[in-house]
Amino acid sequence: MVNLGARVDRDDWDQHWESYAQEAEQNPAQRYRRQLVQKLLVRYGCSNASHILDIGSGQGDMASALRIKFPEAEVAGAELSTKGVEVAAHKVPSATFFQRDLLKPCNDIGPLRSWAQFAVCSEVLEHVDYPKLFLENAGDYLAPGAVLVVTVPGGPKSKFDLHIGHRRHYTPASLGDLLTSSGFSVDLVTTAGFPFFNLYRLLVILRGSRLITDVDCTSRNRSPVLARIVMAFFRVLFTMNLVGTTLGWQTIAVGRKRDTGAGQE
Repeated sequence: MVNLGARVDRDDWDQHWESYAQEAEQNPAQRYRRQLVQKLLVRYGCSNASHILDIGSGQGDMASALRIKFPEAEVAGAELSTKGVEVAAHKVPSATFFQRDLLKPCNDIGPLRSWAQFAVCSEVLEHVDYPKLFLENAGDYLAPGAVLVVTVPGGPKSKFDLHIGHRRHYTPASLGDLLTSSGFSVDLVTTAGFPFFNLYRLLVILRGSRLITDVDCTSRNRSPVLARIVMAFFRVLFTMNLVGTTLGWQTIAVGRKRDTGAGQE
């Protein structure tokens, strides 16, 4: 069981994926975000001929979804955690994963410099102290004009959000400002998830610190039957969520990397 009185290193991503890999894979909210990302990529022209980079690829769930949606595309993932890279490489052996701290400079980008025509950064920026620097460094891997799809949480933080290191949640305005200042033009910035994603998030907030213990049970293969039923129920409800209202608690954006003439070889 999780010791709620123990100090938790919110940035220990190796431990994070050790503890929460199964919960993240099965979480209906994560599945909903992956579906949003896939639809936006298709809308903006991503295809089987594309090069796609998953920025903050975690344990490979997004890359796995991208491989299913675009089975012939080239997929790569940049991830801070060596554990995440290890799990992702096993889960999606046809993709390329590499370890990179995007808050630190790297002079040897290698063959992936300006490689990606499309990129995804899903549920990552809320964990980052310096998101502008993070996106600027990630931009080394993106071709000029490359499309970047971003998802970040909006709405209030839960105790579980704080437990796993959320620094901030984003409004469309704050996410648009971040992308603009980081070298991207903004094609779309809005919210999604009203009303059922909001309801799910509200239940998470009301659950409070008890959710940390709930998730620990799931990670130890002891997910209660009721929890599995609730997650299945929300997976169905999420198909009826609205995109583009001002009420959703999931913030999404699409940007394009501006061609500054720098970073080319």
